[in-house]
Amino acid sequence: MPLSGDLLRLADAVLFPGFTGHTPPDWLRRRLGEGLAGVVLFSRNIADPAQVARLTAALRAENPSVLVGTDEESGEVTRLEVAAGSSRPGAYALGVVDDVALTEALARDLGAELAAAGVTLDFAPSADVNSNPDNPVIGLRAFGADPALVSRHTRAFVRGLQSAGVAACAKHFPGHGDTSVDSHHGVPVVADGIEDALLPFREAIKEGVRAVMTGHLLVPSYDAELPATLSPKVLTGLLREELGFEGMIITDGIEMAAVAGTYGIGGASARAIAAGADAICVGGERADEATAAGIRDAIATAVTQGLLPEERLADAARRVRELASWAVSSGSQASRDGSVGLAAARRAIRVTRRSTAPVLPLTSAASVVELAPEMNLAIDRNTPWGVGRPLARLLPGTVVTRLAVGDSTGSALERLLGEAAGRPLVIVVRDVHRHAWQEQALRHLLSARPDAVVVEMGLPERSDLGAVHIATYGSARVCGQAAAEVLTDRV
Repeated sequence: MPLSGDLLRLADAVLFPGFTGHTPPDWLRRRLGEGLAGVVLFSRNIADPAQVARLTAALRAENPSVLVGTDEESGEVTRLEVAAGSSRPGAYALGVVDDVALTEALARDLGAELAAAGVTLDFAPSADVNSNPDNPVIGLRAFGADPALVSRHTRAFVRGLQSAGVAACAKHFPGHGDTSVDSHHGVPVVADGIEDALLPFREAIKEGVRAVMTGHLLVPSYDAELPATLSPKVLTGLLREELGFEGMIITDGIEMAAVAGTYGIGGASARAIAAGADAICVGGERADEATAAGIRDAIATAVTQGLLPEERLADAARRVRELASWAVSSGSQASRDGSVGLAAARRAIRVTRRSTAPVLPLTSAASVVELAPEMNLAIDRNTPWGVGRPLARLLPGTVVTRLAVGDSTGSALERLLGEAAGRPLVIVVRDVHRHAWQEQALRHLLSARPDAVVVEMGLPERSDLGAVHIATYGSARVCGQAAAEVLTDRV
């Protein structure tokens, strides 16, 4: 039976697809004119702020109330600044500083930049409590491992962002921190009680957060069968009824294997709306017209087949419209403060000196070895990071070598040690505790050069490595700059 136009438009009213290119493709313009709710921007859509402003203006020319969302968490997960690296550290660094006024100011500055570019919905902050240090997908994206700390900084981030007229979106409900699986690839299971994990979401709701993003997580204490995104017990029973959230619930990328692997992208989308979600986010990995059309058709078909009540779909579309109305009316009252990000990165640095020798400051050209692990899919692999580049600006002649997992052979490390003879040696790692090859390479280098400085740009599980250990709690561009300043005692 053909699907009615009204039903297809209602299905489009809950859909946030991605697309390719720096300008809207014809299919997206057409769908926006027919009532498509919103779009999601990824780094592939972004060249510079002026281009993004032109892009979002073109989107609004087709649908003035379109919601434009993006993942701009600051730190490692950046979209607007993917070409140069973020000018703001990520959440973990802010948690280390633990100054809620600073977190609010940084989020307000971020919101002002987003608003100027025409972005109205930011998929941030991460309200996850990173209680598992081996977590492969959260880590530095969380404010920390303490629920109370995460809660106060989640509230501060929401306040700052929304004061700039950009809707905040707390994620990944009901908490992705205590997991060891990346939902891009499988279904993470939260085995224990989740009261601690829920606390930041409770506080975000009290703060008036406009949106919540679901996590594709199995929480057996609430639902032993369905991941949260597809679970009425979690989305309706827990988030709506128990926690009292009245804003828009949007899914994490619906194409992720944790949900699409079982039901397909369209089937997972329909089930998510039926469970209580109001909007479907798609396009990180599937950004074509056929995917967006397939989801719309699957949602509409689910209504005709009785899987999804039409009243539930209409209610979801209403909540999306309410958020769009808020975004149109809120405007941006915030001004930019370009210095807040670097100031925060400097305050987050922690230095452990283990040698009485005067290792720092470095005064001559150094050799820098950066050990580069493969990052999770939330982090654009082209995002610049490291200490070598900013250090070379301060100490001309500095040589930088980056090694991936297959490059750190014994012979390669010996060659680098030979080239570093007579020079200060700086070894940069990223989550060394989660990567055995990094640990082995670091041990090899330090056995020959105990005077080396170790800079950890991920989570520092140990600070007793190297003659001096520097923890940046992030790999954003400003974190690298702050580390280079510490290495040289220059600002």
